[in-house]
Amino acid sequence: MKENIEQTLIESSEIIKNLVSLSDLIEKSIQAIIDSLKNNKKIIIFGNGGSAADSQHIAAEMIGKFMLERKSIPAISLTTDSSILTSLSNDYSYDVIFSRQCESLVNSGDIVIGISTSGNSKNIENGLITSRKMGAITIGLLGNNGGTIKNIVDFPIIVNSSSTPRIQEAHRTIYHIICEHVEKSLIT
Repeated sequence: MKENIEQTLIESSEIIKNLVSLSDLIEKSIQAIIDSLKNNKKIIIFGNGGSAADSQHIAAEMIGKFMLERKSIPAISLTTDSSILTSLSNDYSYDVIFSRQCESLVNSGDIVIGISTSGNSKNIENGLITSRKMGAITIGLLGNNGGTIKNIVDFPIIVNSSSTPRIQEAHRTIYHIICEHVEKSLIT
């Protein structure tokens, strides 16, 4: 067991270490978020399963605080309203649970972050496509070589792994970096 634990920790740390290759893309994403917020826009985030929890985590860090006391940052996770999610799934299809919400909530210049460890989640893809049509700037937190989603977002941040837990760990590192730098930029 100890050997397996150690191997998992080594694997996770190697993937995190390799995120250095994404630093330019992460920086560009951060700047796009900062520019959007300075123009009184908002951040909309969504994902499935663990990525749904991550979308809520990001929204909480923005609305509350990450590390610094500052004004609240407008952010919405589209995974939190069970009545909307279940009615859309029941009346239409699970594939539209995010695109239908984006249709009414996304404005031109908003930032929309879709999180998909596979890079192929149809409902994430549909939400991002709708958001782009609405004039949003789109960011994909992706894994598995980016899947189909890498081709439809402005900023495809792709974790080079096929292991869902390792991708999620890397996504948390990335969005904590984003939260830290967005927060700092808005109080300096």
